[in-house]
Amino acid sequence: MSDSQFDCVIVGGGLAGGLIALALHKARPEFRIAVVEAGRTIGGNHRWSWFDSDLSDKGRELLSTFRQTGWDDGYEVRFPKYRRKLKTAYRSMASGDFHEGLTRELPDSALYLGRKAVGLDAGGVDLAATEYGEPERLNARSVIDCRSFKPSPHLNGGWQVFLGRHIRLSEPHGQERPIIMDATVDQHAPHGNGSAYRFVYVLPLGAHDVFLEDTYYADDPRLDRSALSGRIDQYARAHGWDDGAIVGHEAGVLPVLTGGDFPAYQDTIRIQGVAVAGARGGFTHPLTSYTMCIAVENALAVAENADLPGEQLAAMFDFRARRHWRKTAYYRLLARFLFFAARPDRRVKVFQRFYRLREGLIERFYAARSNPFDKVRVLWGEPPVPIPSAITAMFKRGAPLKTDTQTEFECSEFAQSEIPAENEA
Repeated sequence: MSDSQFDCVIVGGGLAGGLIALALHKARPEFRIAVVEAGRTIGGNHRWSWFDSDLSDKGRELLSTFRQTGWDDGYEVRFPKYRRKLKTAYRSMASGDFHEGLTRELPDSALYLGRKAVGLDAGGVDLAATEYGEPERLNARSVIDCRSFKPSPHLNGGWQVFLGRHIRLSEPHGQERPIIMDATVDQHAPHGNGSAYRFVYVLPLGAHDVFLEDTYYADDPRLDRSALSGRIDQYARAHGWDDGAIVGHEAGVLPVLTGGDFPAYQDTIRIQGVAVAGARGGFTHPLTSYTMCIAVENALAVAENADLPGEQLAAMFDFRARRHWRKTAYYRLLARFLFFAARPDRRVKVFQRFYRLREGLIERFYAARSNPFDKVRVLWGEPPVPIPSAITAMFKRGAPLKTDTQTEFECSEFAQSEIPAENEA
């Protein structure tokens, strides 16, 4: 087995891992960094979107490395009772552009693509042998685990199930702004094994290019590709967009957290002396599953604390994860209202009411930065769910977030192959 020495090894080349590597390289170009990813590309097959207001100036500077599509004149939402245009600028980035940006910025020696990690510890990472070489040990002063979210019986909630398709049309589509939620679609259509809150997400990526995603807030994590693909076809035909070529697609399942025992979850993923970031570390928005602004903040925090020994970096992320869990308790409460107080076909009323509120409140909500007034305002007024059901929902936690072997599970972090826990490695 050959050995190599690094300042930092990052396992998992998804959004969190890639941004940490970039931020570290920009702040400390003399550092030897390694990104280990079982897939052949960084970021996998995914599209990330965010509101411009989510990021600080430093965050925008970090993301300026990557090609993005932006809409400075805002976005739309559509519900059965109204349509609304909001002014907040919106951004989107494809995983292909994420990969291209990182491979351009990082040294070739930093990228271990198509390499499977078979062991992590505080002193480094063990890689499996390849078809053309022997196993390899990457020794490191610090190790950061950025693999994908791990379903756990210690966490509770529902699921966001989606299938997206990038279409290139022969004629201009005429859609000027993104539609973040088009909930005028049929709310009684099952996503697989049951009903769910359904909406279509529309991104006009160019005059002839449009990205359509059929999304469900569902109790069941199963993804019926055939059903969702058929509904995208139906939506495209209804808008005159049925003559296009398919450029790309994505599909997956994201957790929507309603509660759980977070310290117990941390115990199941913790490897002594190894920092845990990304969705695996709990760094997501519990209700919307947004990760961009949180991933950017964590990447900048790593860059600012680059000289910390591995044990201290692990402790810092453990603290940040617990703080994030406490900070986002309010959004888990709202997720309980959504899943346990409203019938699936009537969950649309929750979002329909929410999007009538002030734009600043909506911006802060998506960034998980709601102030006390925001929190009261969201709950104030005529409730979109029955009050007795809402009271009952406050004390529920939901089903454990476990998936069976038939479920196609993909989080917002591209999955790095699982390895055994520390005591099994």
